Amino acid sequence: MMRIGLFLATNAAILVLISIVFQVFGIEGILDSNGVDLNLNALLVMSAVIGFSGSFISLAISKWSAKRSMGVHVIEQASNQDEQWLVSTVQKQAEQAGIGIPEVGVFESPQPNAFATGINRNNALVAVSTGLLQHMTKDEVETVLAHEVSHVSNGDMITMGLMQGVVNTFVIFLSRIVGFVVDRVVFKTQRGMGPAYYITSIIAQIVLSILASTIVMWFSRWREFHADAGAAELAGRQKMIAALKRLQTVNDPQDLPGEFSSFGISGGIGGGLKNLFMSHPPLEKRIEALEASANVVNRQ
Repeated sequence: MMRIGLFLATNAAILVLISIVFQVFGIEGILDSNGVDLNLNALLVMSAVIGFSGSFISLAISKWSAKRSMGVHVIEQASNQDEQWLVSTVQKQAEQAGIGIPEVGVFESPQPNAFATGINRNNALVAVSTGLLQHMTKDEVETVLAHEVSHVSNGDMITMGLMQGVVNTFVIFLSRIVGFVVDRVVFKTQRGMGPAYYITSIIAQIVLSILASTIVMWFSRWREFHADAGAAELAGRQKMIAALKRLQTVNDPQDLPGEFSSFGISGGIGGGLKNLFMSHPPLEKRIEALEASANVVNRQ
């Protein structure tokens, strides 16, 4: 709750700061003199409502959506020893991490992967692919589960939702300003909003969304290192390194589809500009970070 309050307070402070900057530098007056009768304060509020609404709705239905879109079979009553082991392992790790016990599920996919989602730390879902269970040892699967439990413990799902809400807010806000300026200053629309406003706003929103997604993906990559560190504490650093090395042997690693890509254990292969849009750091970088932290511990 403190994390949510701090993030919301920070976002509110940013909105207020932008409003003050517009007034101090007379930007509202400049817009008015060019016929842009735009209420920036109202636009900020509207942008925040729209930006956060979509993000929180997506987060609120994330478990429901995952179960249906990914075909996750939730283990409500273990039918074999493997399912019993999965459930008991997640329960033990959740108790170590001090969070509510997540639901545990399995989804069909030949790719070794796993993800965690849910609206809060005590109402989460941890799911693994059939490919993960087939290609990894129990020690490696245990570490992957620890990585996902660490995501839950860190509150990464809600933090990503909040981050997306902030980004959405500014994309909507700035794209509408661009639309108003082009419509009134370039096309000299006198009253109301002309076609140029709608067309330019849409184009600006698409461009700004692409640019903003690099910020969200940077944050996603950053939190993967923290989840790896958390998994190392829960299951062991060498086990985590071994699990990541096993993932390197996969011939064609793939992201999970859509909104779940940033919650998986591994991402696809990057390269060039594609690196900016990857939800996960390269596996070798994650291994290097764990090995470097191990060296620091050994020197101490």
